[in-house]
Amino acid sequence: MNKLISRTLLLLITITLTSCNLFDSNDLSFEMIAFNSLTVEESELIPVSPKDSFVEKVPVTSENKPLIDKNYDKSEVFSVTFHHTEVDSSGKLTVFIDLDEKTVVGKGFTNK
Repeated sequence: MNKLISRTLLLLITITLTSCNLFDSNDLSFEMIAFNSLTVEESELIPVSPKDSFVEKVPVTSENKPLIDKNYDKSEVFSVTFHHTEVDSSGKLTVFIDLDEKTVVGKGFTNK
């Protein structure tokens, strides 16, 4: 009898937590957030997959500041650099994401 009550209670807790989205696995990766922000022309530069990129937290510097929204006032940003996207000598396509891990705050070509 005790096992039946325990299992029922566990099942109800699991259903409740799932319906409240506490087990939410729909969060997008940095690569997909960056890829979804690209224009059609920019996305066509990526030959394989958005996962073929490098993600890192970088300081906002004089080099990347022109590519970032002028209203962005934090000292760091996430950088997603897509491999094999060089066009002539313009560098690699890079997207900058806010520390909130959701908002794209800039993009452009960097010499990384």
